[in-house]
Amino acid sequence: MPHAFSERLAEGPVLCDGAMGTMLYARGVPLDGCFDVLNLNNLRVVQAVHADYIAAGADAIETNTFGANRFKLAVHGVEAQVREINRRGARLARDVRESAGRDVWVLGSIGPLGKYLEPLGAVTADEAREAFREQAEALLEGGVDAFVVETFSDLAEIALAVGAIRAITDLPVIAQMAFTDEGVTFMGRPPAEVARTLRALGAQALGANCSVGSSTLYDVLERMVPEAGGLPLAIQPNAGLPSRIGERLIYLSSPAYMADYAGRMVDAGARLVGGCCGTTPQHTAAMRATLDRLLPGPRRVAARAPATTRPAVAETSGIARTLPPTPLQRRLAAREFVVTVELDPPRGHTVDKLVQGAKLLKEKGVEIVDINDGSLGRVRMSVLATALLIRDHTGLDINMHFTCRDRNLMGIQADLLGAHALDIRNILAMTGDPPRTGDYANATAVFDVDGVGLIGILRRMNEGLDATGSSIGDPTAFCIGAALNPAAEDPDRELERMHRKIEAGASWLQTQPVYDLEALERFLARAGRIPVPVLVGILPLHSSRHAEFLHNEVPGITVPDAVRARLRDAGESALRAGIEMAQALVAEVRRRHAGAYLMPSFGRFEVVAEVLDALH
Repeated sequence: MPHAFSERLAEGPVLCDGAMGTMLYARGVPLDGCFDVLNLNNLRVVQAVHADYIAAGADAIETNTFGANRFKLAVHGVEAQVREINRRGARLARDVRESAGRDVWVLGSIGPLGKYLEPLGAVTADEAREAFREQAEALLEGGVDAFVVETFSDLAEIALAVGAIRAITDLPVIAQMAFTDEGVTFMGRPPAEVARTLRALGAQALGANCSVGSSTLYDVLERMVPEAGGLPLAIQPNAGLPSRIGERLIYLSSPAYMADYAGRMVDAGARLVGGCCGTTPQHTAAMRATLDRLLPGPRRVAARAPATTRPAVAETSGIARTLPPTPLQRRLAAREFVVTVELDPPRGHTVDKLVQGAKLLKEKGVEIVDINDGSLGRVRMSVLATALLIRDHTGLDINMHFTCRDRNLMGIQADLLGAHALDIRNILAMTGDPPRTGDYANATAVFDVDGVGLIGILRRMNEGLDATGSSIGDPTAFCIGAALNPAAEDPDRELERMHRKIEAGASWLQTQPVYDLEALERFLARAGRIPVPVLVGILPLHSSRHAEFLHNEVPGITVPDAVRARLRDAGESALRAGIEMAQALVAEVRRRHAGAYLMPSFGRFEVVAEVLDALH
């Protein structure tokens, strides 16, 4: 006989809850704290989150046990309490469910171990299997209705997790893998292969969650459907990608956006929908309303002053004055219009495609290219190696992005000195995106300094000093730039940081993608006189879906309603409309600002090359 939860899945779509971690974080629990141990020492905050999701209309809630295995708990010194943490996590959820007044299912959450398996890591298959079994037994004792093994990146590891559960119970198992924005797992497995593998494991439902937003997981869903063999599909995306606001991480997808995709996912074949990181009860309530419209039935929802600034090109002392200016420095100092194009380092170890794209851009008159530094916290070839290879193959001047995420204070200075020795001297100083969840969820972000601090380090090197004031010998001659986000959630804070960056030593500013120049002008007007040049970011749009994705899921990008409407109306001609809008922006930016910073999407260098035709 099928279990009750399997029967419920067979009846129709189930709405799961959202992010437990996001809601605990919002209640003041630090990101580096142990969320799972709250089941023992702060049960009320955990139950309050469960209650909020049930009130918002969730049909199922997940236990606060995602990281409650012996390996992850050992980091916090509480591995001896693994069984009690899991048992209590299940009972807390059950206790809240009892007061709901309707059917609510409790799903026992099990996440990856946080350690790599042999041969990449030191954890053996037997050790992993035992850790998963220990957690599953405790959740079973606590009274869960089903299990959800989620956010796995390695098919071998998820197979061990499902096998450990199957060894002790036949309760339903929902198996979910994490995917990159390229639609494959972090180990490179495509959705179809994942679906076939999970189906063979004996899971009662399979799918994807976390890491990326609704748009990407919708594509993953479509590719899983033909290989699922009729099993229910479960899709729980993040609320877009995280943006760092001060010390907090903010997710951008609105409730309406996620609700729209939830409806589309159900139409495409999903049987369980919900949300992962960044998803709140407000998102859940919006998804509830969408599902109720799709399947009529009883509703389940009870609703600084400007700082002193520096000249446009920072002065240096000593031998640094004898070095010739970089092409970027020369153009900025001569007030010539600057055009720079962004290149993303490759995911592998070859740069052939990147070099071909850079040569095409050079034929169009581009002299400077930007080399990104681990955008979105993804693993790619190192920024310095990419910069050198592109320069040596093309002769283009390099503006190297440099982030604080992956290097401590010593590493930052070592890499900068190496870059200068190799004559990479244009540096766009950035704080950097946090590591993404998934295969590298356990990677640590350093952030010894932020973007402002990094600019200060570069300025001191230009004065012949390191961060502590010790001599480095001959001064460097870095040309220092800073990032600017005109669409920041907190514009006052962004403007305050802009003034601090200029005061620290930035000699130009470079914006996130802009689609409304008037909005940019209003933002800059609030800052008063800006004594450094501004390069305006322009990212050509390829389709209506591309625009909606950027607007709803990518931090720092706002696409105006009128722009998105034009792309919707353009239909199959949307790419042409996107190119024309980008050409118009470039032409207008040329009249008003120091330069344009173009960003190709999907490696489409020919699109940027066509946009550049507007300058001729």
